[in-house]
Amino acid sequence: MSEAAFTWPVRVYWEDTDAGGVVYHASYLRFLERARTEWLRALGVDQLAFKQATGLAFMVHRMEIDFLKPALLDDELAVTVEVKDRRSASILFAQSITRADGAVLIQAQVRAACVDLARMQPARIPEDIVGRIA
Repeated sequence: MSEAAFTWPVRVYWEDTDAGGVVYHASYLRFLERARTEWLRALGVDQLAFKQATGLAFMVHRMEIDFLKPALLDDELAVTVEVKDRRSASILFAQSITRADGAVLIQAQVRAACVDLARMQPARIPEDIVGRIA
């Protein structure tokens, strides 16, 4: 179900790094999350409005990350989002983070589940969102 990859730019700031100026591993999670959020926004999905209207939200269910090379302070990065599979209540994403010079730093597989927040149970992704994805 692969579509063209969505790309979101990120610059590395001091707050993203450890004392040596190397991106701290948890910062990559934020970069990946921002790109998925902006991917949804590009599809016309405002997550706050979605939550308020439906009581649903997307939450990370599973994540596998290969840390291939480090990013450093002030690097310009590109974070990609690509839909690999969609089930009734979840989406599998392939994501990568590359540096401006083309070096691939991170490769990740992320499964995000649609969750009914009142019950904290998986819920079917609404058809209007499915239509935007497919």
